[in-house]
Amino acid sequence: MKVIEKEITTLKNTINEMWALVHQQIYNAGEAMLTGDKELAYKVINRERRVNAFELKIDSDCEDIIALYAPVAVDLRFVLAMYKINTNLERLGDFAESIARFSVNLPEGEPLDPELVKDTRVEEMLQELLSMFSLAQEAFEKESSEIASRIFMKDNLIDEINHNSTHLIANYIEAHPSCALAGLYMAGVIRKMERFGDHCTNIAEELIFYLDAKVMKHMGKTEEK
Repeated sequence: MKVIEKEITTLKNTINEMWALVHQQIYNAGEAMLTGDKELAYKVINRERRVNAFELKIDSDCEDIIALYAPVAVDLRFVLAMYKINTNLERLGDFAESIARFSVNLPEGEPLDPELVKDTRVEEMLQELLSMFSLAQEAFEKESSEIASRIFMKDNLIDEINHNSTHLIANYIEAHPSCALAGLYMAGVIRKMERFGDHCTNIAEELIFYLDAKVMKHMGKTEEK
């Protein structure tokens, strides 16, 4: 095995480790939000430093491979894609921490109103995001652009839930003025979760770039006025 192949294998393994960590962070943050488990929320917050450490290591590894081995063709695409995927994984870790902080800031003994959770479909949104994230990792491990392409369709549901949430939360706050803070927090969480979906599609785009040498960025997007 060439030295560069060993370096690329090591990089792939490190990315997989970060992927697993971020997946757990997102899952735990969602559980903390839905159940009001502040201990679990603090666990997410404290583990964010590990996500940041992974990001720095992977960035450094990508830069070293480019500087020392001058990769070409598929090897170069792989390293460039991993560099960008790493950034998206780190941002997903940040969003998980933000949702955990939302859970910590909720008043003690006052978990989210089940009515608000049901109406906004936030639990469904969370499950779909975890599915998208797992699908992206499966595409990475199996080197399958076909699997990666499925992620784009799943993002439509995330956008739909986000779009419908504004008036639902406004109506909830109007009917429950004493719960206005929880409603505003929920609006912020849903917006962050919509960004989760965007980062998952970014990862899918980078995987397709690496595997098929096809640039998917901005394809199919219409200009918003």
